[in-house]
Amino acid sequence: MKQIIECVPNFSEGVDHDIINSITGEIGSVTGVKLLNVDPGKGANRTVITFAGEPEAVIEAAFLAIKKAGGLIDMRTQKGEHPRMGATDVCPLIPISNITLDETAGYAKQLAKRVGEDLQIPVYLYEHAQPNKARSNLAAIRAGEYEGFFKKIKLPNWQPDFGPAEMDAQRGATVIGARDFLIAYNINLDTQSTNIANEIACEVRETGRIVTNENGKQRIHGTLKHVKAIGWYIKEYEMAQVSMNLTNIAVTPIHIVFDEVSAKAAAHGVNVTGSELIGMIPLKAMLDAGNYFRLKEGKPQTANERKLIENAIKAMGLDQLAPFDPQKRIIEYLL
Repeated sequence: MKQIIECVPNFSEGVDHDIINSITGEIGSVTGVKLLNVDPGKGANRTVITFAGEPEAVIEAAFLAIKKAGGLIDMRTQKGEHPRMGATDVCPLIPISNITLDETAGYAKQLAKRVGEDLQIPVYLYEHAQPNKARSNLAAIRAGEYEGFFKKIKLPNWQPDFGPAEMDAQRGATVIGARDFLIAYNINLDTQSTNIANEIACEVRETGRIVTNENGKQRIHGTLKHVKAIGWYIKEYEMAQVSMNLTNIAVTPIHIVFDEVSAKAAAHGVNVTGSELIGMIPLKAMLDAGNYFRLKEGKPQTANERKLIENAIKAMGLDQLAPFDPQKRIIEYLL
């Protein structure tokens, strides 16, 4: 049986559709790769692209996309709400079928080496592809963002894994790695307050926050394991959002995240009005959410896939900002 991996690169351009189309054109030019989803965000000024196929084809498509993005996106003038450090900010590979995470990490290293050597872009490995766990977390790598990397890249502990130890002014630096499936998920609030959104993010994310008291500095962990979160204001929507990555939905599924953020929002005197999925979601996550909300609403349980998905969409307001088409957003339906 064929080995299949998924690639979900994030590009620091969410406004210029000519640039986005040029990047997706490079991906689509590779035989054996299927383009699954293109999700631009104007306020974040970031586009998340999802494609899948056999490993060699996927890393070829990723290389071409990174090369094209580096020639079209100028980080010297790029601005947006989302943290970023390069034109291709992050490029994860995810095992889908008949391939292990270790094998996928090998392909990530192969891609990173080629990008660093052939394109002369500084590359950092992350997650399962990074042997040094002190620098495997994406947030730790990206700290300081593009503007801070001109100094950071010179520090002994932050030399890139591949490519020159010199920040590229136009293209920035890139993070490449291997990880399990992740859901990128934003929850919408009926406020424009970034402070409130950030407070909620600190209360729910696993790492929580650092507080100073009579015992010195202490970390107060958040309520949701395997959840990363920040708060921001999106001008395009005229609302604040809690923006999250759900890194282990077997432990903390999307419906639990929605309910917990809703409860924290209410405690701050604001309401959750809906939510926004960035990229793709596994079918099981939608079915589990549908069953959860049906039970919560006192409705009879059902095995009907369509009804469960409809329940999940309605309960979490996944169609508040744009239509939610399950045929285009559920990974199994596309694959």
